[in-house]
Amino acid sequence: MKTEVDNLSPGPIIDLMQKRDKQDTDLVTRAFEFAKATHAGMERISGEPYFIHLYETAKILAEINSSSQTIATGLLHDTLGSSDVTPEILKKEFGEEIVFLTEGVHKLRKLKYHGSKKHQEGLRKLFVAMSQDIRVIIVKLAHRLTRMRILNFYSTEIQKEMAEETLEIFAPIANRLGIGYLKKRLEDSAFPFVLPEEYKNVKELMGKRGGDTQKKLEKVWRTLQKKFGEEKIKVVKSDYRLKGLYSLYNKLKKHGMDIEKVYDISALRIIVSEVADCYKILGIIHGIWKPLPGRIKDYIAVKKPNGYRSIHTTVFTGETGIVEIQIRTLEMHREAEFGVASHLLYKEKVDKENSGLMWVFKLLPFGKNFYGGNKQTEKNFGVSDVPKWVKELAEFQVSNDKEKFIENLKADFFKERIFVFTPKGDVLDIPIESTPIDFAYAIHSNIGNHIFGAKVNGKFVALDTKLQNGDVVEIQTKPGSRPSEKWLKYVKTSSAQKQIKLFLEKQK
Repeated sequence: MKTEVDNLSPGPIIDLMQKRDKQDTDLVTRAFEFAKATHAGMERISGEPYFIHLYETAKILAEINSSSQTIATGLLHDTLGSSDVTPEILKKEFGEEIVFLTEGVHKLRKLKYHGSKKHQEGLRKLFVAMSQDIRVIIVKLAHRLTRMRILNFYSTEIQKEMAEETLEIFAPIANRLGIGYLKKRLEDSAFPFVLPEEYKNVKELMGKRGGDTQKKLEKVWRTLQKKFGEEKIKVVKSDYRLKGLYSLYNKLKKHGMDIEKVYDISALRIIVSEVADCYKILGIIHGIWKPLPGRIKDYIAVKKPNGYRSIHTTVFTGETGIVEIQIRTLEMHREAEFGVASHLLYKEKVDKENSGLMWVFKLLPFGKNFYGGNKQTEKNFGVSDVPKWVKELAEFQVSNDKEKFIENLKADFFKERIFVFTPKGDVLDIPIESTPIDFAYAIHSNIGNHIFGAKVNGKFVALDTKLQNGDVVEIQTKPGSRPSEKWLKYVKTSSAQKQIKLFLEKQK
């Protein structure tokens, strides 16, 4: 008699893969069979066969356009430690790269959810692994999503701790890596466990508005289709995007929980082949309907800190009300959904000039055991340094105070980011509500320690001024200028606070 696991095959995983050379499909098939045999008879806390967890992890990785090596790691990530399989056996079967990735994920299994110090040390290990090879964290994110799906089987205490950590750490990491597909699912799976009443209310609001909004978008799309035909603009595809429940909750909080003030509960997405067509379509839309002031956002000209590119506009459509429309190319759409994972798969096709994620290749282990041992491969990518936030996460100091530790993480790395420019046009992405002092310390501690004044968009401002997205900031320094205690009230980032306190202590 066939069991639930016997009915599974690697076929559905392979069907989801974007890159399906024989070598890729063979690797995934072998990893599937190996993991299935290794975990035969094992069960999860939910009572289902353990292999289903590995199977689901691999499917998620395939869905986000991961490489065959990453998908195989998803199937094999619990092999070490939960069976008699050793790294030597795994190396013989799958090679050194898979062992490297599997060991990286395995080390993170020991992350505990109780005991402040142990918890924080586990998180630090997570960030160190992330800085060594980005694929390790991608597997960990997929693994976390499968665990969230069976959270009901854990104790109430573990449910809340895991859900809070998912909202505070894992979903923000997915966001900063540009993997919108995982960010939304991680947030919405954790939301009901962290804020059950709020979740219930937002779900009810979404239920009342979601269906009506989609009908409006369909009517808008029919109008646009006719116009695009007249203008001979080819659209690759269109779809509708419903806002995640947790994302909607955060938006509602900004508007006093008044859903009538939230215009992007759903959005019409228009996907084309060329960047030029994005702007042509924007012109057509604004020729038909009047845009809302301040609601046109060109993330193609200035992409978001996580690499996201698209044009957003919100328009008055008369009978159908206010509608948000997003316009992007197919490549931009893939980046928005799959972020880093997509770039790792299509690394040979990455546009070095336009990609905001070229740094990811610096996180891959170049060397004799990988990529044929060709050092020229690394040089050919033309990769710049890894962003400071990835390095800083790996070096982030573990604190005895768990609440302070998480608070600092959220302030420095996971808070909503803004782009701020230097007078030369260099871009820094810093947390929202940062001040010129935060900006100065983000450039260099020595500049922060000697800041004397600041100009924003050509005008002198107070040092406690909150910077806005797109500001051009010029920092003025003096050798005799020094940090003062009041600066600690101005800065928003813990990294700036740390440098100020360090300077003040030295002066004492």
